[in-house]
Amino acid sequence: MRIGFIGLGNMGRHMARHLIHAGHLVTVHDMRSEAASEHLALGAHWADTPAACAHDAEVLITMLPNPRVVEDVLLRGGAAEALPEGALWIDMSTSTPAAADRVAAEVLDRRAVRRLDAPVSGMARGAEAGMLQIFVGGTADDFRMCLPVFEAMGDPGKVLHVGPLGAGYTVKLMINLLWFSHLVATSEVLAMGVKAGVDLGVLRNSLLASPAASHFLENDILCVLADGDYDDSFAMMLACKDLGLAVDLGRDLGVATELSALVEQIYRRSKAQHGDLAGEMSPVRLYEALAGREFRLPHPSAAPDGAALSTV
Repeated sequence: MRIGFIGLGNMGRHMARHLIHAGHLVTVHDMRSEAASEHLALGAHWADTPAACAHDAEVLITMLPNPRVVEDVLLRGGAAEALPEGALWIDMSTSTPAAADRVAAEVLDRRAVRRLDAPVSGMARGAEAGMLQIFVGGTADDFRMCLPVFEAMGDPGKVLHVGPLGAGYTVKLMINLLWFSHLVATSEVLAMGVKAGVDLGVLRNSLLASPAASHFLENDILCVLADGDYDDSFAMMLACKDLGLAVDLGRDLGVATELSALVEQIYRRSKAQHGDLAGEMSPVRLYEALAGREFRLPHPSAAPDGAALSTV
């Protein structure tokens, strides 16, 4: 399949590489030409502009940092206008239905270009291993046609058709929102418990033996507890962006988001204190400061084989 791929960042560079290895004819573009060096060495073609990347593509994939950049690339970068009639645009960015709808309304609808939204979870390590979780919104026919493309980048058992256009974006935002909420709630509980004098390991084991147990407490927070690793593979500025998109979606839908808005505020406070590029688990540090100690276990139990440290 002829695939144009735009966005060779921490995630996209691995995803594009897997598509090349799967035998697709891949043309790549990124604002940094040096990001494509490994892909060109594997046989990919370079495009100087988004429009050139989209020209003659059967499928155009975008993997970009936010909705504004998605619109810039598709509209002002000319990619949407350059797509051949009948081509398919797959946006794998964490974006919003509204941004994709604006692109469609301005260009795609009148040119019979189809589209899917297919954001991913699994972080850079999942992208590197080709084992991403992919949540696809769009028609069943388009999903089936692109399934080999998705399975080249993701875990075949976790490539899910989640509904019509926009459903993929929504599912991904809800996954991130719930994960960030787990982090804040868990951090607050650990801070209170240890400051009250309960041993951190005993507290965690007690929580895991109770109805309050969670995947986050059992697996994801181990990187902090074992190694003091706050997961800088996903930056705080991106986490705050995703939280803002989720809260905005709730507002647009008329759903009260009091808890989500508070989680967003805590994340933004951590970003201000620890920096834009600090790891996504940096809000834990706010609660470590309140507890007067770092959350560390001397010999934490290992995460199960294959367990991801993060789902966002």
